[in-house]
Amino acid sequence: MTETMRRWEMDDIGRDQLELRHVPIPEPRRDEVLVQVAAVALNYRDKMVTESGRGLPLSFPFTPGSDLSGTVAAVGDEVTRFDVGEQVISTFTPDWIDGRRHGDARTPSYRTLGGYYPGVLAEYVALPAEWFVRAPRTLAHAEASTLPCAGLTAWFALAERGGVRAGDTVLVEGTGGVSLFGIQLAKALGAEVIVSGSAHKLPRAAELGADHCVDRTRADWIEAILEITDDRGADHILEVVGGPHLGKAVQTAAVGGTIHQIGALEGFDVTAPVMPLMLKDITVQGIGTGHRRALEDLVRAVDRTGLKPVIDERYPLTELPAALDHLDRGAFGKVVVEVA
Repeated sequence: MTETMRRWEMDDIGRDQLELRHVPIPEPRRDEVLVQVAAVALNYRDKMVTESGRGLPLSFPFTPGSDLSGTVAAVGDEVTRFDVGEQVISTFTPDWIDGRRHGDARTPSYRTLGGYYPGVLAEYVALPAEWFVRAPRTLAHAEASTLPCAGLTAWFALAERGGVRAGDTVLVEGTGGVSLFGIQLAKALGAEVIVSGSAHKLPRAAELGADHCVDRTRADWIEAILEITDDRGADHILEVVGGPHLGKAVQTAAVGGTIHQIGALEGFDVTAPVMPLMLKDITVQGIGTGHRRALEDLVRAVDRTGLKPVIDERYPLTELPAALDHLDRGAFGKVVVEVA
């Protein structure tokens, strides 16, 4: 092992501050594992943190990125969770092991990698062993790296919180990373899937298993979804848009349906008509990724079902700026930085 490694760092907020530096390889402490990073899947949040900081308490020099897949290269003296040579993936919210999220009514916890904690866009990271889970046996590193945030968010909504079962109808908005996982996981759970998205991306969504595809630019797209369901509506909706779009999700929801509020592309202040929300007995479930135990459940589900994450493009570590530019343009699936 060489004594230095490459790691992306920034000394201030802004994409122009990103610099690929040579730094010493960290030594794992007694409760840590040293992981040789193979791949890092990017999230839109990484772009936002880099460009604005998102109001997070970043410590400089700061390294972005949260979702890695890699191999344990060394373990601390007290580590029994993993052995050298095992393949692992990171947990997005490492302090959240199971149960209810930490925090209180004033300050819900949002302590994530690549935000509150330093990120993982480096050749090696040394982090507590509790912050990792074993990677799926059936996925290559680039594929496995897409699970900690996008994969877990869809799983947490549909399987963990939603309890989706055969016969349910799931409406998936868009064709980003969470949405594509939503299609695949909903189908694996036995649901009928409707996708609303850009017309030119819908054929690929159908190839992933979507039963019905609706062009979201249609003026009557809500009516189209109601017609598909014979006016029953969708039992579960992956709401990734936010803002006033929540009101449209309310219109398409079934009586007793659940809206899983995941994204805020159109704003963090959501609005919706109250009468249909009440009269249809709709549940609005906030989803902020999920805990470690749910990620372990997802890993088992991936191995048993043969699910293959969708990767739109792969970039080498040196081309992180180009990968972020790809996020600017939009992606069908995930953008992955391959490190090794």
